[in-house]
Amino acid sequence: MLEEQIRRRLRHKDLLVMTHIVIGYPSFRESWALARGMVDAGVDLLELQIPFSEPMADGPVILAANQHALTAGASVSKCFEFARELSGQVQIPLLFMSYYNILFKYGLPRFAADARQAGVQAAIVPDLPPEEATDYLAAMRAESLDTVPLFAPNTPSERMQMLAERGSGLVYCVARKGVTGQKTSFSGDLTEYLARARRATTLPLAVGFGLKERADVDFVRGKADVAVVGSESLRVFQESGLRGTSDFIRSLTGVAPGA
Repeated sequence: MLEEQIRRRLRHKDLLVMTHIVIGYPSFRESWALARGMVDAGVDLLELQIPFSEPMADGPVILAANQHALTAGASVSKCFEFARELSGQVQIPLLFMSYYNILFKYGLPRFAADARQAGVQAAIVPDLPPEEATDYLAAMRAESLDTVPLFAPNTPSERMQMLAERGSGLVYCVARKGVTGQKTSFSGDLTEYLARARRATTLPLAVGFGLKERADVDFVRGKADVAVVGSESLRVFQESGLRGTSDFIRSLTGVAPGA
């Protein structure tokens, strides 16, 4: 399971890095090359977003990528095929990220079964509160897949405990309120929030929303287990292409070219 895979990796490094792609952006061929390049650059986990027309948790960079992928013909079935081929070639955990409308329309048992067959370990569904997630949780657990809960800075400690008990794999700690890609203040408030999250659960903690450079990754070192660099990875890709993205990811992971 995902938690066990993360624990094994943490025996060899004190902080893991997870990046994010939108499947089918800017094309399936290019998103494949981007995913493989990220793996080669040393990422420890990869978040595969199934495009959706109204990605409410995402900022302008990922929002535009979703719209582009959909216009270019991305579909849920194509995304499963992409994940199946990728999982057969890489050795890191893969997580699906999407919105509940996608899962609901596809069918929850079917989604979970196809995700397992595609080699995905977990899913992140940011717009589905646990109070309404009974069927989703049951479908995923029936396929031995993890369901990643989300914490926010304003989540009460008691609710953190409830979310963690219903989820599995890891906890995604949103570094601030708002959407992805905006500026995050790396300060004592974030330190205290992550300490509170650590007290609420024994699951590994991933921190995302606003991590843009090595200094941000270093800030969460010792406070969390996984640094999530999503929008910035795609922004660098848009500006500098595959080579620039690989160099950027290596600056975060410390993996040397050719390693």
